[in-house]
Amino acid sequence: PKTLIVRASGPSLGTLGVAGALADPAVELRDGNGLLVALNDDWSSGSQASAITASGFAPSDARESALLETLTPGAYTAIVRGANNGEGVALIEIYDLDQ
Repeated sequence: PKTLIVRASGPSLGTLGVAGALADPAVELRDGNGLLVALNDDWSSGSQASAITASGFAPSDARESALLETLTPGAYTAIVRGANNGEGVALIEIYDLDQ
């Protein structure tokens, strides 16, 4: 098993000059069969907020999304969507906390 942080950034990209940044990203994590493992919208209001903050990988904007998951070996897919069907440019990052 590996413990990972999965982040979806949008608003902070706009502050870096990225045009059309996604205003409110939501992130889903799905297993190799397409089943939902976890989802998050607005990381700081989620149940994992304190653990994500303690990891040192908390997003800089409360509207961004993050998950902290311990996953067994296998295939996974991370999907970024705009909350309320929003559109724009997003960045997904995955950090291995077990290193």
